[in-house]
Amino acid sequence: MTHPSSATATASAAFRDSALDLLDVQVGAAGSDFQASAEDEEFWLGVRDAFTLDENVINFNNGGCSPSPRVVAESLKQQIDFANKGPSIFMWRELDPKIEDVRKRLAKLFGADAKEIAITRNASESLMTCLFSLPMSEADEILTTTHDYPRMINAIRQRERRDGVKMVQVEVPPAPQTHKEIVEAFERGITSKTKIILVSHVTFTTGDINPVREVCELGRRHGIPVVVDGAHAFAHFPFKQEDLTCDYFGTSLHKWLMAPVGTGMLYVRRPLIEDLWALMAPGPTQDADIRKFEEIGTHQAAVHNAIGEALTFHEMLGGERKAARLRYLKSRWTDQLREFNNVKFHTNLHEAHSCGICTVEIEGIKPGDLATWLEAKHQVVVAPIEYANFSGIRVSPQVYSTIGEVDRFADAMTHAASTGIS
Repeated sequence: MTHPSSATATASAAFRDSALDLLDVQVGAAGSDFQASAEDEEFWLGVRDAFTLDENVINFNNGGCSPSPRVVAESLKQQIDFANKGPSIFMWRELDPKIEDVRKRLAKLFGADAKEIAITRNASESLMTCLFSLPMSEADEILTTTHDYPRMINAIRQRERRDGVKMVQVEVPPAPQTHKEIVEAFERGITSKTKIILVSHVTFTTGDINPVREVCELGRRHGIPVVVDGAHAFAHFPFKQEDLTCDYFGTSLHKWLMAPVGTGMLYVRRPLIEDLWALMAPGPTQDADIRKFEEIGTHQAAVHNAIGEALTFHEMLGGERKAARLRYLKSRWTDQLREFNNVKFHTNLHEAHSCGICTVEIEGIKPGDLATWLEAKHQVVVAPIEYANFSGIRVSPQVYSTIGEVDRFADAMTHAASTGIS
């Protein structure tokens, strides 16, 4: 019989994909001029080769969920098969402890202590841990905006029903011209009863980057904890915890990090861990341990371990190079639509305000109808967005997206803007 540790070593050795070796060579040849490499289509076609994709579909809803590089998917499958040979031995004894390596690497990318990082299943779980657990009394208020994610709004509404607290939503404009507009909106919403502020780092409706640091500073001045929804920010463009100065940060890893579906991260500043209750009950010895937020019962170790391969892919590609490419793709299609008077961008296109996501409207065409037409006629998948004060389609290419796909989308939108979709 093969000893478990030997089996683990054999299984782990097979996880590396040849695409990583090719990427290593490509990145070395590309150098450090990120803007130049952003426009180097040969380089990015090599990156695309690291994915297994359906060539009949153009996925421009990566902000919803991104496919993983093949090395991530293969690692996940191989570790599931390995664990299945004897879960109580291979999953619990061999694979599960490897979560600590992933925790350290996520902490390094975020610029935090590993003792402040919990690995969760998604941003919703991470953020609900904070929204449900921070202490509040009846009539206390949670302050957020009209553009925050519906699951977070539902979480706050449940606290309203359960605890008698109140949600206050401030109106923020799509495509704000300055970050000051966002900070002032939050400041107007603060009252003596405000006990939590929820702010999105990147607004899911439009892709606008919010001034999280300034909102966190605002919260500190008023003694109000700030919970940061980083679902669309982490691994999308470079930043560290110290850039945000946040106390609580939740994100999904299956969007821009391209980790397996059902992976997320929660950051809690170390002194605050003990007073934050977990969603599922840990033992009292874990009160001050970040791992208490991972006490969800039996789960598949392979899922969190495969995050490591996504981190390797991200690190090899480089956060700045990735962001430069995403901004280039965005500008390539938006530049082709600027001349149309009936095309409205609901995202501030300046690089300080957005990265790879943009929401656009063709006046007179409902977003749902436009999204359906794009998919049926042009095989382009986007996300329709409809709110009281604006609507459009959210467009989010990924590093595997090609210029050809972007131009095909732009041509379709040009047709729609010129002659309609009937």
